[in-house]
Amino acid sequence: MAIIKELTSRSENYAQWYNDLVLKANLAENSAVRGCMVIKPYGYAIWEKIQRQLDDMFKETGHVNAYFPLFIPKSFLSKEADHVEGFAKECAVVTHYRLKNDPDGKGVTVDPEARLEEELIVRPTSETIIWNTYRGWIQSYRDLPVLVNQWANVVRWEMRTRLFLRTAEFLWQEGHTAHATREEAIEETRKMLDVYAEFAEQYMAVPVLKGVKTASERFAGALDTFCIEALMQDGKSLQAGTSHFLGQNFARAFDVQFLDKEGRRDYVWSTSWGVSTRLMGALIMAHSDDNGLVLPPKLAPYQVVIVPIYKNDEQFAAINEQILKVIKDLKNLNISVKYDESKNKKPGWKFVEYELKGVPVRLAMGGRDLENHTIEAARRDTLTKETVDLDNIAPYVKHLLDDIQRNIYQKAMDFRTAQTFTVETYDEFKKRIEDGGFILAHWDGMPETEKQIKEETKATIRCIPFDGDKTPGKCMITGKQSAQRVVFARAY
Repeated sequence: MAIIKELTSRSENYAQWYNDLVLKANLAENSAVRGCMVIKPYGYAIWEKIQRQLDDMFKETGHVNAYFPLFIPKSFLSKEADHVEGFAKECAVVTHYRLKNDPDGKGVTVDPEARLEEELIVRPTSETIIWNTYRGWIQSYRDLPVLVNQWANVVRWEMRTRLFLRTAEFLWQEGHTAHATREEAIEETRKMLDVYAEFAEQYMAVPVLKGVKTASERFAGALDTFCIEALMQDGKSLQAGTSHFLGQNFARAFDVQFLDKEGRRDYVWSTSWGVSTRLMGALIMAHSDDNGLVLPPKLAPYQVVIVPIYKNDEQFAAINEQILKVIKDLKNLNISVKYDESKNKKPGWKFVEYELKGVPVRLAMGGRDLENHTIEAARRDTLTKETVDLDNIAPYVKHLLDDIQRNIYQKAMDFRTAQTFTVETYDEFKKRIEDGGFILAHWDGMPETEKQIKEETKATIRCIPFDGDKTPGKCMITGKQSAQRVVFARAY
């Protein structure tokens, strides 16, 4: 039992607590390829729940899925100057297409005769290959809008990695849409940001701030980047999703034009938007505790685990009969259940394991429960237990799951509120940033001021919030006019 629970506490070392939890809860592990991860079945089950829900939300807004190549010709990245500059240092490059046996008998070696005429880039993002493709799809306004999403893996070469938060290869979705007008593209960009925010708050139970990035923080090749920002328990911000208004930049780079209703030719307006397995990191860090994961019921691989406690086969048979009825009642309410009747682990060991894995509700039934026609229900978020009549257990669990979903969201919201501060002076800012949290402060809009703050405090402007304090003021450093407060934080 002690081996499972051996987690570093958050207060002792938050980064180590996170790493311990990812490994011990069987979410992921480091692979033989430096900087890459193996997502284990339990971790992938959570990602599948995330993927399934988001995919449904995308389709409800009219989007369809497609798939584009993993490899991108190097020349494609050269066509949009800001884009190539933004990703050049992170690209993995394929130079050859064949191996051969080493003449010295030491395995295989690259065949020098098999050098590619043009190197291929392993996809860091797909704007270039997709817009080259769209040129053949779009001729007229009748072909618009194009509302396409793809689920894929991407590679961005990272030297300092952390499971889920920053790895050389990760999983994500990327939407790429084409529109006839600027207004339609901007509307799409905002709509998809709202989808991400709804998903984060309603399903992940993570409150987020919505806003626009500064010029220095926006996506390479975008005119505007909108984002959702979430606050983790260590006071650092995590960018949980982005939606980019690309203007006509990629349409011009790849000559994607269309005939409008008046017969005039124009370049297409475009957007892109995406979230990744980084959401797994947000899910872990926003809710979990020193006992392990705390998962929102809507994204838990199974919402209820049932553990029988018995002394002999006869007692097990009687308890098992009652549990099977409970399972049927729960499934009739669309509640996912795992029944752990394995005999190679003791009930106490199972309790600790499922607490570590963040299963929202644990039901346990023993001999006394059998006599009293009851079952014990334990909730993961508060670690409290209650004895419930068997006849009422299904509706009780349904209500309990809803309450857990609300409670962990409210807990995260209360934490964010308590860790959001308004400052007027730079001295106050420098003291406050050491304790983490969101800091609302005036900024003069100048990139030089933004750079100074980042270099001196390691804090960045997370977003210029849509719904923030719009009261004009003076920049905390230069004293120049500021239209509104922006959100600063140290970030992942």
